[in-house]
Amino acid sequence: MLEQDAGPQAHASGENILEVRDLRRHFGGVRAVDGAAFAVRRGTITGLIGPNGAGKSTTVGLMSGFIPPSSGTVLFDGEDVTHWPPHHIARRGLVRTFQLSSEYPKLTVLENLLVAAPGMKGTSPLTGLLGKRHWRASQEVALADARVLLSRFSLADAADAYAGELSGGQKRLLEIMRGLMMQPTALLLDEPFAGVNPSLGLAVERVLADLREEGMTMVLIEHEMGAIERLCDHVIVMALGRVLAEGTMQELRENPEVVEAYLGG
Repeated sequence: MLEQDAGPQAHASGENILEVRDLRRHFGGVRAVDGAAFAVRRGTITGLIGPNGAGKSTTVGLMSGFIPPSSGTVLFDGEDVTHWPPHHIARRGLVRTFQLSSEYPKLTVLENLLVAAPGMKGTSPLTGLLGKRHWRASQEVALADARVLLSRFSLADAADAYAGELSGGQKRLLEIMRGLMMQPTALLLDEPFAGVNPSLGLAVERVLADLREEGMTMVLIEHEMGAIERLCDHVIVMALGRVLAEGTMQELRENPEVVEAYLGG
């Protein structure tokens, strides 16, 4: 078991893109996150696992600015972003997805992706008045990026379908794609495989592995241990709002505290 007051464990300076230091969030008398501390290495996929109520999603909310911390520090790429609003953190390159999809149901799948593209010109009255020459190039780039994502996630045939008509699994994929449209450096994925059928899930795993090879850093909350095993370079186990242990899945299976708290058997 790791000592919580030791802070992030010893990776070489500059290897960590994300650091959580003594992070806490209390809701009344409930300590949802109670001194969590860990580091995420650049260019890796880190699993964040634990039983329901362990504080995983709250931790991701704190890291991404959607929930203000009671205390503690979040460092992203060497910069303290603890009290930044979520849209500033996202523009800095740290983007999250949500357990519940938040698509625009009356827009098409393609339009949902274009809405998420950063720096789109022509979306304000001023830039609109400047004419197509001012904003056409940026829209063409965003459109090309969106079509690449649709192809990678096997949703090209659904590009013109209304997002509200997608299956639950397809909405989960749309949530991931919208995060990627924001061109993140690091992506926080909250149960991305929930509701996704197994064959499509394996295809998504391959996409995430490819993204890691391209330099993307990801933190993955997931209850599907097979996906965690296949994808994650490092796994963090949370329980009762604290980090219980870290390591590979093999190491965690041999940890009696982890087995008792989460893995069972």
